[in-house]
Amino acid sequence: MQEAPKALSDEGIVVENNDKALKFIEDVTINADEVQKLVLSEILSRSADTEYLRRNGLNGCTDRGTFKKVMPVITYEDLKPDIERIANGDTSPILCSHPISEFLTSSGTSAGERKLMPTIDEELERRSLLYSLLMPVMNQFVPGLDKGKGMYFLFVKSEAKTPGGLVARPVLTSYYKSSYFKNKPNDPYTNYTSPDETILCLDSYQSMYSQLLCGLCQNEEVVRVGAVFASGFIRAIHFLEKHWGLLCKDIQSGTIDSKITDPSVREAVSKILKPNPKIADFVEAECSNGSWKGIITRLWPNTKYIDVIVTGTMSQYIPALDYYSNSLPLVCTMYASSECYFGINLDPLCKPSEVSYTLIPTMAYFEFLPVTRENELTGSISEPTALNDEEKQLVDLVDVELGQEYELVVTTYAGLYRYQVGDILRVSGFKNNAPQFNFICRKNVVLSIDSDKTDEVELQNAVKNAANQLVQFEASLVEYTSYADTSGTPGHYVLYWELSVNDANSIPPSVFENCCFTVEESLHSVYRQGRVSDKSIGPLEIRVVENGTFDMLMDFALTQGASINQYKTPRCVTYAPIIELLNSRVISSYFSQKCPRWSPGHKQWCTQN
Repeated sequence: MQEAPKALSDEGIVVENNDKALKFIEDVTINADEVQKLVLSEILSRSADTEYLRRNGLNGCTDRGTFKKVMPVITYEDLKPDIERIANGDTSPILCSHPISEFLTSSGTSAGERKLMPTIDEELERRSLLYSLLMPVMNQFVPGLDKGKGMYFLFVKSEAKTPGGLVARPVLTSYYKSSYFKNKPNDPYTNYTSPDETILCLDSYQSMYSQLLCGLCQNEEVVRVGAVFASGFIRAIHFLEKHWGLLCKDIQSGTIDSKITDPSVREAVSKILKPNPKIADFVEAECSNGSWKGIITRLWPNTKYIDVIVTGTMSQYIPALDYYSNSLPLVCTMYASSECYFGINLDPLCKPSEVSYTLIPTMAYFEFLPVTRENELTGSISEPTALNDEEKQLVDLVDVELGQEYELVVTTYAGLYRYQVGDILRVSGFKNNAPQFNFICRKNVVLSIDSDKTDEVELQNAVKNAANQLVQFEASLVEYTSYADTSGTPGHYVLYWELSVNDANSIPPSVFENCCFTVEESLHSVYRQGRVSDKSIGPLEIRVVENGTFDMLMDFALTQGASINQYKTPRCVTYAPIIELLNSRVISSYFSQKCPRWSPGHKQWCTQN
């Protein structure tokens, strides 16, 4: 098995380390199929005695043919009973021969709660492997990054404990709290403006404030900026818009605002923050001049690119990023999820619409389920369906076809076997023998603002619960659609409702406001966390439209070539002319007046403070 290069701490051998990383990528992509065979054999041999493999009749076999013949292709619902046993304290080798160290909570949900992905200690090393490849690749395109600092807005989120005592938390929270992050070597590529203490602070206000403060104090040293998602970076800029006055005051005086109460944060920031009237005056002048166009390059003049995810639903933030940065390159470096870290972008300065990821064959065993999609004018994406769903003929990594779309299926070291991830990918090219993929979409997702992913079924149930409140006014919901409005920060869900009612004025505004709240209460925990804890999602809005609006929507679709026999109302819209049509027909709008209920962990668990 190929081993990834270790990050070296001596700055004098950065070039040597880069060469080793690039050689590793070259080797594993040339020998992609051989590496994949070894990965599968290693996973199956070491977990041969697990209950799950024995239950499915693998009987110790480690070859690809037997594995494909015997093992079923599964979803989270298939695995849920085993996951619940582990969560409740069963320590027997159910899925993996190695002890499950914690659960990683997915942004995807099951029955309204975050999915729980089992992981093992050694997966942290595998994730670190992928991180170690990013900057050597980037350095080929943007040299000199080891001479400056990165200003990255990184955050941890709430965690919980399962009844069996295992921690359940998001994958990035797990990584930031690990020794791999906290005790990272003195590598010039991991030289960040934010002290670890500011990243590990659970209070989102204190974390954001202190990270911005440190970034402003070191503005001349910053050569790259970023966050995980584009939405998080935009949120940081809007935070700066609101609080630059306080930040300037702190820089001027060399003291930290009293709202920052976390002792470890105050101590860490105080080592960086010194009285600097020059920087304070500079920041004040730039932030108070009336225009925020190009604010990134104005405040951090040596910035060469923005490192954020702008694929999938995050593409909606590209215009705002271009505005704030004077169109700096937007770089998507890696492709990962709670289930597994997958691959990297070998052409990081490409256009956002052309981003493709090369899957690294050592990370897991990859298979691909061919899919077809219905592309509607309305912008809604139907559920992908397998071309041969009954037999589910999966394709191996090196056998995918250029231009074909697939759902990604993984077998991991941590106990997932032929697991459908839910990501739809299109083959865009090859790096040696390893394919490169465009990320197309998440299966079934219709609405997303931040890390939330709301599918059509969840939305339908939430709308149904809310619309029941109209019955007492002899009114009913005729038709509806939705839209993720990111024109403000934070973004929010918008529902367009067409009603059947004798007298619209007979329904008090408070009823529609309660309908908004009911929808929010009915949505999954990731959405509710975004509303309550992360403040990354704004109050839901219902816009009531004139009667006949959805007939006009259908007429518009027919003029654009849609078939009247196959037309169905889209449950989410993204196409600008349709959004304009809907907005032109709005007669009233209402917002949720309170936050829905949310607490860390699944409803039945005790939370960990």
